[in-house]
Amino acid sequence: MRFSFWPRSLFGRLIAAMVIGVLLAQAVSVYLFAREREGFVLESSVREWSRRITEVTVMLEQLPPEERAAALARLRGQAPELERPRIMRGPPGGLAPPGGSPPPPDSERMAPAEPMPAMGSRHPPPLGARDRLRRPGLHPWSRILIQLPLASDLEDALARQLRADLGGGYEVTVQPASLPEADVIAVLSPSFGSPAQRRTEAYDVAVRPLAGSPLVFRVVRLSPAAPLPLGLLINLILLVAALVIALYVAARSITRPLSRLADAADNLGRSVRQPKLEEEGARELRRAARAFNTMQDRLHRYLDSRTRVLAAMSHDLRTPLTRLRLQVETQIEDPALQTRFGKELDEMESMVRGALALFRGLDDQEAPEPVDIDALLETVRGEFAELGQEVTVEGHATAPFPGKPQALKRCITNLIANAVKFGTRAHIRVRDGAMLTISVCDQGPGIPAEELERVFEPFYRLESSRNRDTGGTGLGLSIARDVAQTHGGTLVLRNRPQGGLEALLTLPRGR
Repeated sequence: MRFSFWPRSLFGRLIAAMVIGVLLAQAVSVYLFAREREGFVLESSVREWSRRITEVTVMLEQLPPEERAAALARLRGQAPELERPRIMRGPPGGLAPPGGSPPPPDSERMAPAEPMPAMGSRHPPPLGARDRLRRPGLHPWSRILIQLPLASDLEDALARQLRADLGGGYEVTVQPASLPEADVIAVLSPSFGSPAQRRTEAYDVAVRPLAGSPLVFRVVRLSPAAPLPLGLLINLILLVAALVIALYVAARSITRPLSRLADAADNLGRSVRQPKLEEEGARELRRAARAFNTMQDRLHRYLDSRTRVLAAMSHDLRTPLTRLRLQVETQIEDPALQTRFGKELDEMESMVRGALALFRGLDDQEAPEPVDIDALLETVRGEFAELGQEVTVEGHATAPFPGKPQALKRCITNLIANAVKFGTRAHIRVRDGAMLTISVCDQGPGIPAEELERVFEPFYRLESSRNRDTGGTGLGLSIARDVAQTHGGTLVLRNRPQGGLEALLTLPRGR
């Protein structure tokens, strides 16, 4: 059987389509949220880097040459940790302008401050009160981040921010890191996640005064991705689970009445006397159930009317046939002619009985019950053995079959009768499993391929069977197929490669 990931049932397809739609909608929402979060992280990182680079640049520009060299060496990690000089308070707008103002006296420029950690350190300084207010929550779950790789232009954004903060007296270039670490000033990265769990990208930022040598800073960007808190993922999972449950209930309310309608239609094919279908569910489903019940009522009335007509025809036909038989026996003195007319009347009576049996079988009121298939076949075999016919049985059924005993016996009897009539003997093979198959094989001449289906038509007989000895009414196979279909099975004929005909009766054990 061909495997398919797409469900075959309507219920499965509804659930799959709805779940896929929900997941796609959530994925788009997560992506949009991630883009917004990534933009926020990028903007925050760029502002923080620009602020620190601007502070260091302005500080170094304001120092005398001898102090600038020592401070630059310390910032590059080539000198022991020194006390961090406090930058001069500038105008109300912020830092002192990079150029145009004379440097202040040493007494105002330098003042002791808390020790400054090395700029090249990858770990941020201890959190102060202001940092605790600015940084995200410190709950352990909030430190577990989900990352969605997104692209962002950090180089242009950082260059624009630096030009805005430094003013027009500096040239700024940003490019991927290429210089040795000893020649750059490391700038701390804002903490938006655990650096140990995220890959990093380093960039060299060259700040060149219009008159002077450039300062090169190294910024390390955590993975260009949008850090998403685990709480968001949990909320999305809970939302999808709730939607799936709601969709399951909604889809079930649609497919369950449809399943009952399909079962009722299948049962109607087995027996027209079935209880009415409950009219429930959505408006369209109630209309479908009502239409099915109306169709069933019309079918009942049609069958009842036809049964009454056939009963009347049976009485009306048998009466003149009986009169004709009496006239043949009393008024015709020629024995040969009397025998010929008698056979004609017998054939007419046989056709009437066969037609009545065929029509009666479509409205059979026999109740189904567990049928012992092995015992049934043995009974039929014994009946044919008493008539001198050779019938053999191979295989057995593993369990009783739920069906109509008399109808099944009629079906199998008709098949065996055809086999012994045209093939001298019948061999029955029984195989049981998910399907119960009973094949009746003979050693006769077979049937032309184009006639294999036509022989199931009522009153149809092959030319070779239109003689008095092997003839018949042409209703045996029609009745047998009706019985098979009543039990939800099939009956097919096929020619055997080694010769003879095989009638294959297939009955389903269950759906």
